[in-house]
Amino acid sequence: MIEVTDATFDKDVLDLSETIPVVIDLWAPWCAPCRTLGPMIEKVVDETEGRVALAKVNVDENPAISQAFKVQSIPAVFAIKDRKIVDSFVGALPEQQIRAWVEKLAPIESPADLLAEADDEQSLLSALELDPGHEGAIAKLANIKIGLGDYDAALELISRVPENDELRQLAAKARLLAKDISFSSQDEVEARLNELLSSVRDDDQARKEFLDLLATFDPSDPRVTQFRKALTSRLF
Repeated sequence: MIEVTDATFDKDVLDLSETIPVVIDLWAPWCAPCRTLGPMIEKVVDETEGRVALAKVNVDENPAISQAFKVQSIPAVFAIKDRKIVDSFVGALPEQQIRAWVEKLAPIESPADLLAEADDEQSLLSALELDPGHEGAIAKLANIKIGLGDYDAALELISRVPENDELRQLAAKARLLAKDISFSSQDEVEARLNELLSSVRDDDQARKEFLDLLATFDPSDPRVTQFRKALTSRLF
């Protein structure tokens, strides 16, 4: 546990959060719920054995931190990872809820998780023997299969679990490469998307290619919204 001040916040919290999640407990001596919450959150964070750090902030003595977090009532608890707020709650929660909240910040790695950190095919296959639905191992192994040109195997792996952004991109890449469709830049992809717009209404293959090409963009790219709107206008 670290007692943090306005002067030490950057070093003790922000810098540390680049390594492990930091839980910030904003409290005051006169606050009865704070006296209830404090020992519980200290116990729960201590149980993580260093996977999560706890920073305590006396809001009466450190007003700058309170202002930065726009605290209106205490106890207020924030979780910081990589210098960003990733979760928070206000008030005294039961110990069981606090434990579940903290555990989400740094889950204990399973044997499958440890194997999935490797980049070789055998380790990833071993991870999937332990946990057939391990998304990280599936994504890495599918990427290896795509690199080997085994697109069907990549798509079979991806089909085992619900899609997320990473798996959606990999599936689109596998389908496109299986049809020998590739481009050297996103600008070329954008040009192809514009070409396909005239055909998406009546040509099922054109529509599928359009959607797969669109999936190759970063989801935050503004062109994704632009082309989705264009597609909708053509279809409806």
